[in-house]
Amino acid sequence: MKRRRFLTSAPALASLPWLPGCTPALAPPPVAVVRPGLREGHALRDGTSLPPPSGELRCAIAILGSGVAGLSAAWRLAREGQRDLLLIDGPEPDGNAAGGVLGGIACPRGAHYLPLPGSEAMHVRELLADLGVLYGDPRVAAPEYDEQVLVHPAAERTLAGGVWREGLMPDRTPEDAAAATRFNSAMRAWAAHRGADGRHAFTLPLAACSQDAALRALDRQTFDVWLDAHGHRHAPLRRYIDYAMRDDYGAPASVVSAWAGLHYFASRRGEARNAEPGTVLTWPQGLAALCAGMRERLRNTRTLAGHAVHIAEGRHQVRITVITADGRRVLLNADHVICAMPLHVARRIDPALADALPREALPASAPWLVANLLLDGFPHEKPGVDLAWDNVVHEGPGLGYVVASHQWTRLARPSATVFTAYQSGWRDVSGARRWLAEASDEALLDFALADLDAAYDPRWRRRIRAVELVLRGHAMPLPEPGFIDAPARSLRDRSGRVLHAHADLSGMSLFEEASWWGERAAHRLLGRT
Repeated sequence: MKRRRFLTSAPALASLPWLPGCTPALAPPPVAVVRPGLREGHALRDGTSLPPPSGELRCAIAILGSGVAGLSAAWRLAREGQRDLLLIDGPEPDGNAAGGVLGGIACPRGAHYLPLPGSEAMHVRELLADLGVLYGDPRVAAPEYDEQVLVHPAAERTLAGGVWREGLMPDRTPEDAAAATRFNSAMRAWAAHRGADGRHAFTLPLAACSQDAALRALDRQTFDVWLDAHGHRHAPLRRYIDYAMRDDYGAPASVVSAWAGLHYFASRRGEARNAEPGTVLTWPQGLAALCAGMRERLRNTRTLAGHAVHIAEGRHQVRITVITADGRRVLLNADHVICAMPLHVARRIDPALADALPREALPASAPWLVANLLLDGFPHEKPGVDLAWDNVVHEGPGLGYVVASHQWTRLARPSATVFTAYQSGWRDVSGARRWLAEASDEALLDFALADLDAAYDPRWRRRIRAVELVLRGHAMPLPEPGFIDAPARSLRDRSGRVLHAHADLSGMSLFEEASWWGERAAHRLLGRT
């Protein structure tokens, strides 16, 4: 199967040229390029000198980082009555779940949806219940959810052969349909499968998955090898599977572990009393809405805008050096610390972690490019199914685009909207990071808009009023073969005054995993303090 490799020059799919006789293109829209954490991360890497100390703080528990893991830990601790907390925001509050506003319209800067959580992800259900998203008892098999956040139809569509079709699985021909039916049947069987220990083969969180050795052996090969061995070779199906792997894991099936690939398709069993199976929860600003909900519950908790640059664990306390958002150096003394940072950052500030986790043991990571586009109205659509929440170009280089205003459009379309386009899944992640760091704003924009340029005629760009490009060089860990027994997983049982909590510990950048690690660290401290 043909796969698009990362290009070191400008992407091949750029904006289409204006035809002679057409109205000339408007001046390029203003483009803001945001690189969360790059300045702070490179300062750590390069050993940049620090300003002199300007003060000291004290707390019982310090949480370093306010992504999903850090906020989940703080939410759980506060809910259980722990008041002496201090949350250090980190370079980007909310991390990969961050959102923004463009032209007064909320939009995601990262993760934008949450599948219905199953009963084994009770930690997520309890959070959703506390935030008013899930109604009633979270322990029932099919809870009721807030209708406003259940994705409205049409949820998904795919552009293939110049026509938009409902759903993401290709079904243009009888051969497409037969291949999809066979694959879906196999995945349903895996979803029902249990290991010799009685646990589901695949579920969330990963800690609840079966430890059956025969199942874990799937982690020794790539997903494309497994697919070939089981006869799933139909080219359009494989392109869809590659899309799914790039979307959730940041890499194609030729890179991803077969265990992780099967987990993607067989781990989701969430149900809702008022929604169809497979429905997702979404907000205009993406998962930033859940982060905002947790922050609201933490309104009486101390927070500090800044990021930690060093941890010194002593016998009786932990001493943390923090650089505040206004550039001051503050010393923080805490009884315990939850370090909710990506591992490649955490090991630079925690000498004990650096000793326990050599650099070569870190998981590989994939970059993201997220483009938010403020549009004056909606582009003219090609034939087929009308605009959906999630729109994917079957043969496009990107991951498609979502419509931030989708949940508003059940009654009428607004006069302006934001489209959010995603790019990830390069085979050469190091080359991708270099290109993203060095490319001009114009080249980044053309690359980000490749799927939209394929979906619409060139006139669609006239509707663009503003652009925000969000680049994350190390957005997510890659679940390559061997990831489920990777050294980082051993940190779950690490003792001491510093606990680590991040989705990197699972090797999958999923909300359910990040929140599980955060809550697990909180529960460990609640049993100790």
